[in-house]
Amino acid sequence: MSAAHQGEGRYYEDFAVGDIYEHWPGRTIGEADNTWFTLLTMNTHPAHFDVEYAAGTEFGKVLVNSCLTLSIVTGMTVRDTSQRAVANLGWTDIKMPAPVFVGDTLYATSEILEKRESKSRPHQGIVRFATSGRKQDGTVVMTYERTILVSKRPAE
Repeated sequence: MSAAHQGEGRYYEDFAVGDIYEHWPGRTIGEADNTWFTLLTMNTHPAHFDVEYAAGTEFGKVLVNSCLTLSIVTGMTVRDTSQRAVANLGWTDIKMPAPVFVGDTLYATSEILEKRESKSRPHQGIVRFATSGRKQDGTVVMTYERTILVSKRPAE
């Protein structure tokens, strides 16, 4: 069994441009997940926790907080992409083309776009990948690119 399947993650050398990872398992978002996350992060928009208010919006029901969607989709990718990351260098081009509602189940896929050795850290490399989050019916609800600094395989 490879280290990635043991939950230890991939070293820099284990990534190849063009590799695609189907992240598993999916994650169903519950009402408590959305309410707690929204209030914990001090987001006061009632579309995320007030059923009566949300019923009067164009969506007709409570929306899942987009930052919760980003957090869950990113978390789903960790085992395959950043379990050995030294640092998360950032997200770019975050897009949310469709809403997420309580009861939706999220799934994610990532593709390795680029990798290069670090110029300032000889034992580490930089990996950039694109992730797509979709819900149970296949609708894409989030896309982004993420860049991480990851350890190289130790010398034996």
